[in-house]
Amino acid sequence: MLSHPSRVVLLDLDGTLTKSDPGIIASVTKAFEELGRPVPDNDELHRFIGPSIMESFQRNGIPAGDELDRAVRIYRHYYSDAAVFDDPNEPGNKVPGRLFNTVYSGIPEQLAKLREAGYYLAIATCKPEPQAIPVCEHFHLTGMVDGVYGASMDTSRLDKDQVIRYCFEHIGYDESAGDKAVMVGDRWTDMDGAMATGIGSIGCRWGYAEPNELEKHKATLIIDTVDQLFDAVTKCFAD
Repeated sequence: MLSHPSRVVLLDLDGTLTKSDPGIIASVTKAFEELGRPVPDNDELHRFIGPSIMESFQRNGIPAGDELDRAVRIYRHYYSDAAVFDDPNEPGNKVPGRLFNTVYSGIPEQLAKLREAGYYLAIATCKPEPQAIPVCEHFHLTGMVDGVYGASMDTSRLDKDQVIRYCFEHIGYDESAGDKAVMVGDRWTDMDGAMATGIGSIGCRWGYAEPNELEKHKATLIIDTVDQLFDAVTKCFAD
């Protein structure tokens, strides 16, 4: 729980802390192949990173109902369980999609600086929490932050604003007691989630945003490289 007042930094996972596109795209591709549907083009596959997996499948023509449920099951099988992809961190090893992934260079150092400066760090991701926690544990992110909060496995908590509110409830965030927060992320979902919950946002260009996406969704600040993160957080809270 927070002590008040606290400065809370919410951190997206995919595209912000980790370069996760290989595992997500490979798992999505398996789902379309097993459904007998055409695999979307590369640009559309990259749009799966950020929003909920259900939303992305529906955007690509898979209707709500049995087929959508099957698509999600196939995706989660390859993403969470089936060790069929080449491990980028240990060549020759096979891993599920969630570990077909790497931490961006410089992230551990930036998180250490933020914690040393007294910020409360919480990962807030639209990835289902039971998937997010093992990823964070595997890449040692869990020990670099104060908590990991994600979407639900059902449809009750999917969007980023819902995840932010869930996180705030669990940590005892209280704006009336002087607590302040900022959302750090790479996609429109992060910017919209921050706006919907009345907090600032920092858009990260090293992730998966399309051109002008962060501007269009009114990021409070936009940064180009990982090494700018600490200074951007400092500026956001100073403002």
